[in-house]
Amino acid sequence: MPRVEITQRTVTANGITQHLLVAGPPDGAPVLLVHGNGSSSAFWTPLLRRLPATLRVVAPDLRGYGGTQTAPVDARRGLNDLADDVAALLDIPGLFAAGARPVVVGHSLGGGVAMRLLVDRPDRVGALLLEAPVSPYGFGGTRDLVGTPTTPDFAGTGAGTANADFVARLAAGDRGTDTPTSPRAVLRAAYVADPTCLAGDEELLLDSLLSTATGDDNYPGTAVPSPHWPGVAAGARGVLNALAPAHFRIADALVAVAVKPPVTWVRGAADVIVSDTSLFDPAYLGALGVVPGWPGEQACPPQPMIGQTRAVLERYAAAGGRYREVALPDCGHSPHLERPAEFVAELLALTEVVAAP
Repeated sequence: MPRVEITQRTVTANGITQHLLVAGPPDGAPVLLVHGNGSSSAFWTPLLRRLPATLRVVAPDLRGYGGTQTAPVDARRGLNDLADDVAALLDIPGLFAAGARPVVVGHSLGGGVAMRLLVDRPDRVGALLLEAPVSPYGFGGTRDLVGTPTTPDFAGTGAGTANADFVARLAAGDRGTDTPTSPRAVLRAAYVADPTCLAGDEELLLDSLLSTATGDDNYPGTAVPSPHWPGVAAGARGVLNALAPAHFRIADALVAVAVKPPVTWVRGAADVIVSDTSLFDPAYLGALGVVPGWPGEQACPPQPMIGQTRAVLERYAAAGGRYREVALPDCGHSPHLERPAEFVAELLALTEVVAAP
């Protein structure tokens, strides 16, 4: 089967310069790929190699990643800054056919961007493929399936939860393996369940991770003190704060959207980032004894991320939509890298649904 030929483009949209990977004929079945945190459009390259040449694929670098302009992220808008950038691409002449309704694929943070895009532009989304998406109630700081805040200020979320040594090594472009907090070690241990799947692409994927802009306006952002454990809450600037439930809570808007395209949710059963036992959730780390002072299960339970997403998608289906959950055993946070054949099959199935009369 002929594969897509990947080219690079730079466009100005939503007031910033955006770098894109583009593949396939302009009138091909449209697919929009939205990458996650700590990556860029290059993270999709192994997937692009497996896609048929009949697809029209556009994969942007989000602001502050890859080759796109390092514009600030206003966390008070949740993921709206990023979603507005992506939405603006839909109207760039020549990227997609006029009026195209692409299958929007969102990985991790990009899953949240894809949800926001559906809520804001439901007429332009043909289907959603959510890959290990952030919960519709944001990341951390909630206790149950309906997103009830653990504390009034959603303590334990946002930029203050980032590992300072990892941030410093990311800013320095560290490519070493001497510590668990090096970007390469995090790529191997957290992004996938079995790092052997990175063979041949590890340097490309590490480049993608290292392209992340660091600082108060990007990754991780600003933190504010909290009177509640673990002593920090989400600030007003930067990516991790944009993911915090104080600023990103899209569950009700997603269920209420008037146009409900089909949703496929693909996740790895061994994911350690988006999980009911996430190693990036301070509450779960507290339960493990990694973060001291945890006030206990009743006061601060780990966020049930998977259960929340399932509950929201069930509400979405009950309101007239439909969804499919695909849980891949022995797979981590990046199914498109770890289980590419299954992932491609799910993507192509959605393109056929969108193309059907």
